[in-house]
Amino acid sequence: MANRPFVWAFVATLGVLLALGLASAIVSISSVVFSVFAAVFITLGLDPLVRWLQRRGMRRGVAIVVVIVLFILVIAGMLWLVLPLVITQAASFINGLPAMLGELQSQEWFQEASSGSGGVLGSIYTWIVDLISDPTTWAAIGGGALNVGFAIVGGISSGFFIFILTIYFTATLDSSKRAVYTLVSASHRERVIGYSERIMQNVGRYLSGMVVLAFFNALYSLILLSLVGVPFALVISVAAFFITLIPLIGTVLTTAVMTLLSLFVSPVAAIIVLLAMLVYMQVEAYILTPKVMSKAVQVPGSIVLIAALAGGTLAGLPGALVAIPVAAGILLIIKEVVVPRKALS
Repeated sequence: MANRPFVWAFVATLGVLLALGLASAIVSISSVVFSVFAAVFITLGLDPLVRWLQRRGMRRGVAIVVVIVLFILVIAGMLWLVLPLVITQAASFINGLPAMLGELQSQEWFQEASSGSGGVLGSIYTWIVDLISDPTTWAAIGGGALNVGFAIVGGISSGFFIFILTIYFTATLDSSKRAVYTLVSASHRERVIGYSERIMQNVGRYLSGMVVLAFFNALYSLILLSLVGVPFALVISVAAFFITLIPLIGTVLTTAVMTLLSLFVSPVAAIIVLLAMLVYMQVEAYILTPKVMSKAVQVPGSIVLIAALAGGTLAGLPGALVAIPVAAGILLIIKEVVVPRKALS
């Protein structure tokens, strides 16, 4: 370097430019990378079902075909039955929001609460109504509707890409893993295979367990909201399914939102929803979660919050969902690799 400083500086500059070019390329195809990782995580979530069918005496090839067919039927059923109802109820909710706000203002408990709060509640209500009735608000929404439309089209194409990749990865999971394992040196291959298999099994159990818990939560929410007469219960329940995939945070958020929406019916309905959801949270924490997640790696609550916040900041709700099983895999590596090494050193 001392004899040829300019040559070394030129080579270093080329290295920096190459690194920046690679980073820019990765950013430009970030949606594709995310779709691939999402398909991998969904595949790992379906793999426990394949193994469960194998333990019941079914050959792996037949089990894979059965799981793929079930996956296709579930997706098709959601698109054919659930999605039209959700879209219809969402449109009705938006159109009926002014009338719902008007009914809320006419209720006796709202008037008493407004007078008891010194007019603060009434001021908040007036601000919301003015915001909805302001033409500039709808102009801004209309301007953003085009971007939303592009986002929906992009989401549909990404979803179809993930769907196809998931089917392919599920069918070729074992052969793909064997191909990757051949890249590891023979002296470390057995150990790497052991740890990799354990990590993938635990992540798969974690993902499948969270889907089961989210389904129970959404079904319970649908029944509860329908019983107390909350309108658009199906839309709220579908949203609750995706939000409660994030443990700890999701159930709390959906409970708060459902309680607030129940106020449009009556304060009694809101109290019933709040108490019923608090009871469900205890049942979920002490009965459902230990049974469903008994074989999956356990993630401490603090790690869940940190992972969800970091993933949500980077990639929104999908990032928060992916970040938690990643954290579970990292915790397993620390537990199985780092801690034993430190104990021997």
